[in-house]
Amino acid sequence: MASKLLRAVVLGPPGSGKGTVCERIAKSFGLHHLSSGQFLRENIRANSDVGILAKQYLEKGLLVPDHVFTRVMITELEKMQTQPWLLDGFPRTLGQAEALDTICELDLVISLNIPFESLKDRLSARWIHPASGRVYNMEFNPPQVHGVDDVTGEPLIQREDDKPEAVAARLRKYKDAAKPVMELYKLCPAVAQKYRKGLLPGFAARACTDTQNDVIRMRRSGELPPTCAEMCRCGLRSFHVANGPLERIPFA
Repeated sequence: MASKLLRAVVLGPPGSGKGTVCERIAKSFGLHHLSSGQFLRENIRANSDVGILAKQYLEKGLLVPDHVFTRVMITELEKMQTQPWLLDGFPRTLGQAEALDTICELDLVISLNIPFESLKDRLSARWIHPASGRVYNMEFNPPQVHGVDDVTGEPLIQREDDKPEAVAARLRKYKDAAKPVMELYKLCPAVAQKYRKGLLPGFAARACTDTQNDVIRMRRSGELPPTCAEMCRCGLRSFHVANGPLERIPFA
C-alpha cells in the first residue's frame, strides 16, 4: 500500500502571519507551500477560464465569489494529488471547507489566533509586492530597502483593505466566515489550535516545533509515512523556540 501523503492547512485572520509560518514549516518538512493567493494570481495571468472570471470581479473592485475561488483551488489541488503539501489561505468559509473535504482528507489543521487589536496594528504596517504577493511588515519584517521589494527591486504598495479605516470591517468579516469552519474542524482529531502573544518570528518557530511533535505523534500511530517524520525531526533542530503562552487542542 502506498504511503499516505501529508495534507496540512494553516488558517488565520489577515495579518496573522500564515505565509511566514507556512514557509518555515514547509521548508523544514519538505512540503510544497500552496498559497491560495498565488494560485489565483497565476490563473489570472494565464487567462484560464476561471482566471478570466475572477479578474472580472477584481477589476470592478469586488471580492472573488466563493464558488469561483473554490473552483480555482480545487482545480489546482487536484494537480497535487501525488505531492505532500501545506495549504495557506484556504478554506476560508464553510463551503470551501466542505469542497476541500471532497478531494482529500486533512492530516493537520493549525489555526493561528491573535487578538484583533494586535492584528489592526500589524495590518496597518503591512506592504506587499503586487506581482508576487510577497508581504512585508515595516515593524518586524521590513524590506532591505524601504518601500522596495527585496527580490525584484520594484515598489511596494499598501492594499486599500490594509489601511486603518478598512481593517476593522475586514477582521469582523473574517471572524464571521471562519467561525463555522473552525467548528467543523474541531470535530476532527487532526486539529491543533494555537493561541499566541508576542512577536511573530518567535511564534513561527514555536508553531513549527509543535507541529513537528504532532507529525511525529501521527507517524508513531501509523498515520504518516516515515519520510515525513524524518524530515520534520531533522529539519527543525535549528529553530529557536520562543517562550510564551501556548494553548493547544490535543489530538484524540
